[in-house]
Amino acid sequence: MGKIKEQFSLRTVRKKIIFISKIAGAFLIISYIISVRLPFEKDISFLIWVVIVVVLTLTVDYLLGRFISKPISNICKTAQKIAGLNFSSPCEITSKDEFGSLADSLNQMSENLQRTIMKLENANMQLEKDIWQKKQLLEERKELTDRLSHEMKTPLGVIRAYAEGIQDESDEEKRQQYSEVIIEETERMSRLISTLLDLSALENGAVSFVRERFEFIEFLETTAGRLLMDLPEINFKLQYEFPEDKVYAYTDKARMEQVLNNLIINAKKNVSLNGILKLSVTRQNAKWYFSIFNQGNPISQENLSRVWEKFYRDKNVKYSGSGLGLAIVAQILSMQNLEYGIKNLSNGVVFFFSIPTEK
Repeated sequence: MGKIKEQFSLRTVRKKIIFISKIAGAFLIISYIISVRLPFEKDISFLIWVVIVVVLTLTVDYLLGRFISKPISNICKTAQKIAGLNFSSPCEITSKDEFGSLADSLNQMSENLQRTIMKLENANMQLEKDIWQKKQLLEERKELTDRLSHEMKTPLGVIRAYAEGIQDESDEEKRQQYSEVIIEETERMSRLISTLLDLSALENGAVSFVRERFEFIEFLETTAGRLLMDLPEINFKLQYEFPEDKVYAYTDKARMEQVLNNLIINAKKNVSLNGILKLSVTRQNAKWYFSIFNQGNPISQENLSRVWEKFYRDKNVKYSGSGLGLAIVAQILSMQNLEYGIKNLSNGVVFFFSIPTEK
């Protein structure tokens, strides 16, 4: 029974064509027999048969167009779109014959090709990103090497000069002085290299923050007191503005101490003689901000944003440090998405950052 049903089913294009041709042939013969037996003259009967043949031809043409020509046309259009990498219009043929199977295969190929192209595009974007990162890394390494070479020239020159001086100097006191200078310059290079390694670790994300909750005002007073109080070389007026209520910060305490150290040292080295150095903690727009002001020469407007760059030094300031302290400050604060900045005031410069409080 199943074989008989399969034999008479119209699931293939070939069977559809044979079926249409057989029906058309049978209808053509029957119509001819009927037309010659009609009680009309021979010419009229022939005319009737011609009309029937025309109608039959149009019907067969319509059926062939619907079952053969239209599916082929749809498949060709879809294939042309796929060839042009246009995957927006799938082939909509739902028949159970070869055309339907071909349409399903074509749609599946279109989906696979689209996914493959997307994967290739993503891989290409990732490759371009990797190439850019490698290029950027090479440029940074070259810049770092050039900068480091430049920074090392002075201490190495000093060490060599004093080392030669020790060889030629017979006075033991001067030899001791020369040795102390050599040790100081060696320590300076060691600090520079350690700072560079620390900054590099921060920039590469190799450092994780160990956050804890602590009282910021007490922490600030301890840090600032160690750097600003009870020193014989103090030649400025220290002022502060702190809230009476406690302010709790939630961050890496050691890294925040590093930020405060670098900002306070920078302000202390650049404050004018007998000028004002002021520490402040204020509340603005539901956030706490720390700021440090040093009275002195302002920074040129075009160089304000450059103070956060590695090895940058303003020619107008008297302090000639490594040029890495503010770069580390910017990196630590950026990694925590904290607002920070610098402003020129009429009589000095102020640095500030928002305090990472617990939410």
